[in-house]
Amino acid sequence: MKFVCCKLFLLVLSLSSLAFSQADAKKSFDQLKTLAGTWQGHVSTTPVKGGIEGTAMQVTLRPTSMGNAIMHEMKGAGRPDDPITMLYLENDTLLLTHYCDAGNRPRMVGKLSADGKTVQFDFLNIAGSTQYGHMQSATFTIVDADHHIEEWVYMEPGDKPVRAHFDLHKTTAPAL
Repeated sequence: MKFVCCKLFLLVLSLSSLAFSQADAKKSFDQLKTLAGTWQGHVSTTPVKGGIEGTAMQVTLRPTSMGNAIMHEMKGAGRPDDPITMLYLENDTLLLTHYCDAGNRPRMVGKLSADGKTVQFDFLNIAGSTQYGHMQSATFTIVDADHHIEEWVYMEPGDKPVRAHFDLHKTTAPAL
């Protein structure tokens, strides 16, 4: 009887843990949906990277696929690239796939901070070559309805991290 009670307790514990992780992933995803719209700001990098440091950036976020995904698009003044990132729920996990101008597609797993204002994405795996480096992590911090911060970490060849900080302010509401 003791053995059955112990197994039952472990089953209940694992199911409550699963329910919490599903709820946490959904809460994170819903929080990120509030960022729908167009945002502008400047990028700062550590270490300082010429060609991007101080560049005016425009970020557009919009729910797509009947609200099952969020598309994140980033454009920099005078820059030919236009990287796209997709955020989505897969079962009980919040995932991010970044379609990088380095020719690869890193995937990251998201986790909501205790205060509910920050979603941190950490590297899971990658498709494509890492010859030119790859994105390692991304953090979205919601300051208020018209202000959020994004931190992206790019790993250059030789595992040299470059941190990009975007202090973004909302410019327009999402298009319907």
